[in-house]
Amino acid sequence: MMSLTNKRFRPALLSAAIAASVTSVGVFAQEDASTSLEEITVTGFRKSLQDSMSLKADSDSIVEAISAEDIGKLPDNSIAEALARMPGLTAQRLNGRAQVISVRGLAPDFTTALLNGREQVSAGDNRGVEFDQYPSELINQVVVYKTPDASLLGQGLAGTADLRTINPLEHGERTVSLNTRYVWSDIDALNAGTDDAGERASVTYIDQFAEDTIGVALAFSHNRTPNQINKFEAWDYEGGIADGGDALNGGKLQALSNELDRQAVAGIIEFQPNDQLHTKVELFYSDFAENQRNGFLEMPFAGWSGATLQPGYTLENGVLVDGQFNDVFAVIRNDFNTRDADLLTAAWATEYQLNDVWTAKVDVSHSSVDRDDMYLETYSGTGVTWNGAARDNVGFTLTDSGPRLSSTLDYTDTSLIGLTDPGGWGQVGFNKFHSIEDELNQLEVALERELDLPFASAVEFGAARSSREKSKFADEFIIRGFQSGEEKVDIPVAVGVTDLGNFGISGMVGYNALDVWNSGIYVIEEFIHPDVTVKGWAVEEDVTTLFAKFDFSAELAGLPLSGNYGVQAIHTDQSSTANITDSSNNLIESTVGTDYWEFLPSVNMTLSLSDNDFARLGIARTMARPRMDDLRASQSYGFDAAKLGSTNINESPWSANGGNPELDPWIANAFDLSYERYFDDATGYVALAAFYKDLESYIYKQNVVQDFSDYPVEGLEPAIYEGYLERPVNGEGGEIYGVEFSLNLSGELLVPQLAGFGATLNASHTQSSIESNPGDPDTPLPGLSEDVANITLYYENSGFSGRVSSRYRSDFLGEVTGFGASRDLKMIQAETVTDAQVSYAFDDGQLAGLTLLLQANNITDEPFVRTVDGNETKVLEHQVYGRTFMLGASYKF
Repeated sequence: MMSLTNKRFRPALLSAAIAASVTSVGVFAQEDASTSLEEITVTGFRKSLQDSMSLKADSDSIVEAISAEDIGKLPDNSIAEALARMPGLTAQRLNGRAQVISVRGLAPDFTTALLNGREQVSAGDNRGVEFDQYPSELINQVVVYKTPDASLLGQGLAGTADLRTINPLEHGERTVSLNTRYVWSDIDALNAGTDDAGERASVTYIDQFAEDTIGVALAFSHNRTPNQINKFEAWDYEGGIADGGDALNGGKLQALSNELDRQAVAGIIEFQPNDQLHTKVELFYSDFAENQRNGFLEMPFAGWSGATLQPGYTLENGVLVDGQFNDVFAVIRNDFNTRDADLLTAAWATEYQLNDVWTAKVDVSHSSVDRDDMYLETYSGTGVTWNGAARDNVGFTLTDSGPRLSSTLDYTDTSLIGLTDPGGWGQVGFNKFHSIEDELNQLEVALERELDLPFASAVEFGAARSSREKSKFADEFIIRGFQSGEEKVDIPVAVGVTDLGNFGISGMVGYNALDVWNSGIYVIEEFIHPDVTVKGWAVEEDVTTLFAKFDFSAELAGLPLSGNYGVQAIHTDQSSTANITDSSNNLIESTVGTDYWEFLPSVNMTLSLSDNDFARLGIARTMARPRMDDLRASQSYGFDAAKLGSTNINESPWSANGGNPELDPWIANAFDLSYERYFDDATGYVALAAFYKDLESYIYKQNVVQDFSDYPVEGLEPAIYEGYLERPVNGEGGEIYGVEFSLNLSGELLVPQLAGFGATLNASHTQSSIESNPGDPDTPLPGLSEDVANITLYYENSGFSGRVSSRYRSDFLGEVTGFGASRDLKMIQAETVTDAQVSYAFDDGQLAGLTLLLQANNITDEPFVRTVDGNETKVLEHQVYGRTFMLGASYKF
């Protein structure tokens, strides 16, 4: 449990702490012996760096930290982007924005997120927290623990990210802060009726009452941010040419218009009437909604739908790069996807000093999220493919961002294009409704005591109990046809043009698919299918944690040595309830579970080599619980009547695939070593760290023997009742290890003329021996980029501030949403994302407290790219997000 106040302070860093004072009074300069001291205020990005450096230096664990530049102003546009600039951390982008975080090469599920020290639920299908749920304007500080201690509850195997809001009593003064931003993209709205500009705004109020015994902090954040995406997605590149070679078999030319609309509030009431009692109530709520219009042409080429390659084409290295296909039958789709997630966190923490040596703590909290998704597909075209509908002749040239096409049909002509079943699939659309409910309730009690022992200066021990239930639901509907009974009908709502100019085609018929769905013209049929049935599941976890942590101070070879050691004993009782079904949708409700104990010892030691030099060692046993979808009890099973008489299990009529509620967690033994040197007068630091994690096991899919005797097969009598079930299992683990370097440097440390200039940079290299897929040993570890680097160059002087930041990650296996909203792992190419910002703060006069700001994100327009085995000619996916700009102002008084 996080202490309500920070009681520990490292005396050796007193000068740095003064320079990084949270009251913004940074350094004191004396003009000459006869003058008084002049107060120089350090604000903005430099203050953020100094506050973060002070927190890192003062920690007993190996941590990374980010602090707000001012009230409501983290250094980056989002929490995820700020985290992605830390050493050893990186982000995966979704719809152009950073969303989930990988720490030290491990996937997001290995990292937990805390809010003010309390574990948070996730709006995703699993455990990885989607950080875009948390507005950066409401977060005052983020600390990432790379090494845990025994009192850190909810810790992750890779790391633990603690998001912290402000403490109003510690802030110590009345403050009102207002922020507003106008946001726009350099890509014009691609779908008719959508926006390419939006706004962000926030207000924060902090005050103290009753002789500073009551503190109040209230904050509200609004964010409506549209963005546009040009996206190409290929089917594959296998075969398709009569005389050999590979050709694009087909693909999707997509124009996406997204709009993120998020409202969030945070409230804190703090009460400290005396030195003995300190209590605090916290509330955080976020209403997150994202709508996406997706208009696209889906074009089959080589080997599909009778399209024929014409003579005169060009091959390069065995790949068709230029030519023309005739008789192409295009499918026009207008989709509407939505996500609505409500996140609520509430907590009450009380700390009471019983006497001179004992302090008691009680913390109760609740975290929950309700998420609803809709994936609506509507189809249109020239008619049904087999019924004489018009076809196209398409010329194309393959580029490193996908194909550039020419067409003989006008896809914007509403007399040609109507709602229909263009592929002859027996449907004119589809609609999926998926939802997630995730709830976590926690209670912690603890005691602290000061000690005067050779091996311990303080002890904290206690117990915590948490109960979590996460459920997924799925309902899906086929749109069979039209109430009129016609094969093709006119579009019943307002029609515009979707811009496909990025692909060489001027446009296509565009409309709001949700309006068509609501118009009542469709014949809708519920999709009763085993694939849908097994998408639903519920997982419950009851966790009891006993912990004890001892702080110590000693000497080693005459040098100060401090730190902590302790252990967590964790008992987990887990179970899942879900359906087991066959191809006929026969249902068996199944509830399966297990329980286990894990013991997690930890040691953190800091050796003060000098007032400014520290060596740190962390040794810990860490744990990550299995993914929620791996723990599900659902199964799809099949029975092959043709093998009814077989007694050979390898020819068994039975087969199945599903989850495994009896999984054990991932366990790692972790070793961390770092050296940190802090420069005088808080002008920066340099750090070098190495880490090694030995994963005792890894979870992967494997065929295991299962008894199917309780599974219905319509009266048949098979010779055997055993068969293979493909499910996640605990298997062999492996090693992951790496090195990290970071440097924070103020220009005046080099020469006085560079005062105001500065740079931060970090880089990490990570290797792994883990086989995440034993069936394909070359499959990399999900989330692992071997090389990650960040650099920020900045200048601040006399109210002016400017900086450029760039973050790089090498190729990695990322998690993307696939067909049917399923989880797919895909190789994503290396990327470098660069942002820039300039601002001016008025320090005096009538405009004192006002700051004007201009920010540009993704200024090099870095794409999101997937290719076939690194072959840049065979582009599987290419997304262009464009640049996003923000112009705004902040005012504080």
